[in-house]
Amino acid sequence: MRQIVATICLILTLLALSGCFHSSHEAQRWTLQPDGVTSFSLSREGRFGLMASKEQGIVLWDLMQNKQLADFGYQDQDRNTVIASQISDNNRYAITATSQNFAVWDLAWGQAEGLWSISDGIIRDLDISNNGQKVLLALSNGKALFVDLGTGRRLEFLAHQDKVNSVSLSPNGKFALSGGNDHNAFFWSTESGQVLNEFPHAHRITRVELHRTGKYAFSADGDDTAIVWDLSTGEPRTELNIFHRHPNFSTARFSDDGEVLVTGTPGRRIESWDTQSGDNIGRWLAEEQQNTRPPSAVVYDVAIDPTGRVISATSAGIAQAWISQE
Repeated sequence: MRQIVATICLILTLLALSGCFHSSHEAQRWTLQPDGVTSFSLSREGRFGLMASKEQGIVLWDLMQNKQLADFGYQDQDRNTVIASQISDNNRYAITATSQNFAVWDLAWGQAEGLWSISDGIIRDLDISNNGQKVLLALSNGKALFVDLGTGRRLEFLAHQDKVNSVSLSPNGKFALSGGNDHNAFFWSTESGQVLNEFPHAHRITRVELHRTGKYAFSADGDDTAIVWDLSTGEPRTELNIFHRHPNFSTARFSDDGEVLVTGTPGRRIESWDTQSGDNIGRWLAEEQQNTRPPSAVVYDVAIDPTGRVISATSAGIAQAWISQE
């Protein structure tokens, strides 16, 4: 009898957790590219979306007005696949990258600022400063590469001992956070290359993110450890209370005040977290791309709009707005 009761309780618990992810709570949806995209980044407040696809190239959308603002075409003449993109914190510039080159775009004027090639590694992640001149790249050769496009200055950050998987750059371009397969995340100065804080993990780092004003940093590994760090002390502020194993975050973003962190995964999950307690305060499942087998969607980016809604952008070419669960 006890075994039966225990089994029933387990089933009810699993159904409850599943229900949390399958409960709707969707406030709005934008189906922009039904055939899917290879990259999709959002502006900080979730208004603008920059996506790349094999069919359309690179396109900028205004989600608030639900209209296309610019068609940038393809990044290079060979139409290589864009694998990553990022919009600057002030919405003025964007960076996109294939595995071997990157381009900077002036979103206000709807034009390219230039195309640059990388010869000594494969680009895995990137970020860009507010002035559009300072960029940060995560490379497969174990380097985090900082480049000032205005002056031509290059800084190769060599503290990592293996592939760098994720990077985040402060809006002014002066500070960087990088994480890699060597189980370490480093917070460092792009002016001196000096390590300011080191955040070790037991497993490879899959995602890092800086708070826009430098209050906090986030690092997550490929197992079950995801930590919000207080950059003023270098100590953990909290560890996320993760209830599903191996979340492998594909994206993360802090709210402006740093009190909320929103994350996304390659398996459609979008979640919001209280950065003081580490508690989960919202969870949703993104719409699948229907013409894939099996249907799936990678969450490429997340944002929080001025009303507090969470905005997600996925490989399905769909952006969705979510409201917090009561």
